Amino acid sequence: MTRLSSRIRCLCPVVVFSLLGCLITIRLYSITSQPFVPGAKIQMPNTYLSQFGELVDVEELEHPPLSKGQDTQTTSLVDEFLDKGSQIRSFFFPDKRNAIDPGEGSDRNYYYPGRIWLDTDGNPIQAHGGGILYDERSRRYYWYGEYKDGPTYRAPRKGVARVDVIGVGCYSSKDLWTWKNEGVVLKAEEKNETHDLHKSKVLERPKVIYNEKTRKYVMWMHIDDANYTKASVGIAISSSPTGPFVYLYSKSPHGFDSRDMTIFKDGDGIAYLFYSSLHNRQTHIGPLSKDYLDVTNSMTKVLVGQHREAHAVFKHQSNYYMITSGCSGWAPNEALVHVAESIMGPWEAIGNPCFGANKVFRVNTFFAQSTFVLPMPGGPPGSFVFMADRWKPDDLRDSRYLWLPLIVEEEAYQQLPLVSPIRPKVSIFWNAKWMIPYRGIRENSR
Repeated sequence: MTRLSSRIRCLCPVVVFSLLGCLITIRLYSITSQPFVPGAKIQMPNTYLSQFGELVDVEELEHPPLSKGQDTQTTSLVDEFLDKGSQIRSFFFPDKRNAIDPGEGSDRNYYYPGRIWLDTDGNPIQAHGGGILYDERSRRYYWYGEYKDGPTYRAPRKGVARVDVIGVGCYSSKDLWTWKNEGVVLKAEEKNETHDLHKSKVLERPKVIYNEKTRKYVMWMHIDDANYTKASVGIAISSSPTGPFVYLYSKSPHGFDSRDMTIFKDGDGIAYLFYSSLHNRQTHIGPLSKDYLDVTNSMTKVLVGQHREAHAVFKHQSNYYMITSGCSGWAPNEALVHVAESIMGPWEAIGNPCFGANKVFRVNTFFAQSTFVLPMPGGPPGSFVFMADRWKPDDLRDSRYLWLPLIVEEEAYQQLPLVSPIRPKVSIFWNAKWMIPYRGIRENSR
């Protein structure tokens, strides 16, 4: 009897785990066996996600046949993307006839990732590698980015595609869709060739935060020379979100080289600098001074040996998240999302967040690179807007913007492990056409 009881006890776990395995297999089969229909919506079997409505009904995507007759390998489609003579280039870069135009009301408030996006004057928005500031005082959003409205050419020594520095563009909006051009709020230096902002230098990835104590708007940016050997951060300051910003200085933070960078302001008012260092081999994180004009002596090294850049940092509940890109020049590559309980680390990579479209698009971050993550106005907790740049290295001013819904499924992973076994904890959902359904909530509540 004792032997029989022990055998039964031993068999119980086996039976339980076998049943669990069968349930998971059935769920995976029910999802993956659905026929592929280009443009069709994928229904997500997750009760937690139902609160996000159409944002998570992602689409399958089929790209046109390759113009060179190659097979459909990832590298082949990337080659087509980078080839300005490709017959399918317009698939990635639709012409102005398909632009997002606030002057026309037929598709008002809809985002079309990859299309030209016009401002209220009818000109393409120039805010590349940028970020968003919501200003409580003016109750407006401000979009800052690289103003690249100039010819693209190759830098003399390394042959890097570049545009002469024009400055930092600024656009204002009440709804995140209609953008007014506020001008170049930090302008290039035309004459002094030794100045950090001389047109021959590099100004990338500007981000702006507001300091409540000093009542100043503070801009941080990547400052470099044409061949990327200076590798520094630059700081500018203004009393108004629309500038003009006064450039203060550049420096090597914590004594290290700094390449792609971003800043993140936490809920307690402490701001942090994130930057790629040691030729992108690792990421450094450190708090800023109380006036946001310098770093402190505190710094931690994370993602060591991983060669990541294009950091986009955000917070949900008690966890911090960071989306990064690999280092492949202007070519797209696979994004990773990292999570940490403390902003100073340790940080853990939890996979590629891209969902929908097709495999080639997912492993190339929908042919774009991360730049910023914005809380979705009026949305449920865990809903964000992922902002990325689709770079066009032969004509950088014609680079495009990809804004897509991003959802953090912390609760789903804790409560529904059988329902969501194949989707990452943080998901960026591909939608060829979408809108923020909660946009009016913030406006109506004020």
